[in-house]
Amino acid sequence: MTQDKAEPAEGSRAPGKSQSGRTQLRVGRLVKAHGLKGAIKLELYTDDPEGRFVPGATFTLQVPESSPWHGKPLTVREFKWMNSHPVAFFDGVEDRTAAESLIRAILWIDQDAETAAEDDAWYDHQLVGLDVVRDGDVVGRVVRVDHLPAQDLLIVGVPGDGAAREILVPFVKAIVPEVDVVAGRVVVTPPAGLFEELPDEDEPVADEPIAADED
Repeated sequence: MTQDKAEPAEGSRAPGKSQSGRTQLRVGRLVKAHGLKGAIKLELYTDDPEGRFVPGATFTLQVPESSPWHGKPLTVREFKWMNSHPVAFFDGVEDRTAAESLIRAILWIDQDAETAAEDDAWYDHQLVGLDVVRDGDVVGRVVRVDHLPAQDLLIVGVPGDGAAREILVPFVKAIVPEVDVVAGRVVVTPPAGLFEELPDEDEPVADEPIAADED
């Protein structure tokens, strides 16, 4: 998961392992049907699209259980750039209707055994359980990572007087400037109001003492 950009990159772990037992990497999302012959525009989460989307490359699909594609692999037939947009054709997707049934699907692929870890990239299981530190104090713990189309979120469990509450922290460098897996912590610099309630603007302000007039 690369910071700076509010989008995930290769390095995010798929929910569970593949049938081969390997960790999986998220490499793309299908965002829009293109034309009438089954082409689909891609949102890329990889720095090597030509290497990942070669003809014959097969992906695991993350789709709702109600989708007709649930549990099925998806294989690339052709990959090209159209007006600077990445577009792919897939086996079994022959028309626009079939393409539209795949929109919002996320594509995962087995991690190559020889692939080195990216800078500023972590798997979900490395982040879950880390202490969340703000201004030198531990304010909570990462309980999960949510992957949304716009950005990734760290879900931070924060203890309270009653049940623990969850804070959604955008996983961008401006708010999460440091991740130290070895030390077991992430450092956050959140904007005001993310971890605490801001006072109501209509709340009365306590009267300040008025200095006595000097003669």
